[in-house]
Amino acid sequence: MIGMDSRYKYVSPSYDSNFSLGMGTLTGKLFSVTLHPDDIALCSEVGTKCIETPGTLFPVTLRKHDGLGGFVTTQWEMQCITDSNGVPDCVYCIGYNISDFVNTQNKLDHAENQLDEIGFLQSHAVRKPLANIIGISKLFELVDNPDEYPALIKMLHQSTTELDQIIQEISRRSS
Repeated sequence: MIGMDSRYKYVSPSYDSNFSLGMGTLTGKLFSVTLHPDDIALCSEVGTKCIETPGTLFPVTLRKHDGLGGFVTTQWEMQCITDSNGVPDCVYCIGYNISDFVNTQNKLDHAENQLDEIGFLQSHAVRKPLANIIGISKLFELVDNPDEYPALIKMLHQSTTELDQIIQEISRRSS
């Protein structure tokens, strides 16, 4: 719970152990001490919305210090609690660590981008040398003069080299 003075009014033992980072309890400290600097304004903005509309839940994703120089991603539901007279008393926050979810989503996004690139290469770049190879093989069937074979072999070699380079590029992008 965050009081109207922007300080922790109550923190669970679990929250204290995960985010106090050796400072003892977070009770009485500003809410911002656990946050990524870029998320302080967002948290404050959502807190203001809670106070303007008591009883309404507001979701927010915030990064919290992990104690190792990095951050964990957390998902929160925040709601203003009022006293018996309807005056805002505190903002109640319940949250959980979604870092694994975010990391998995980032990996999936990266894999999707790789698949898009590979799909483009396969549908566009591979077709040209493959069509050339098919065409050249048909020319071999039609050519009566063996003197024309060296030119066809040269074109075939160029197309197979180009196709090999494209396949290597696809392999590189997929790893």
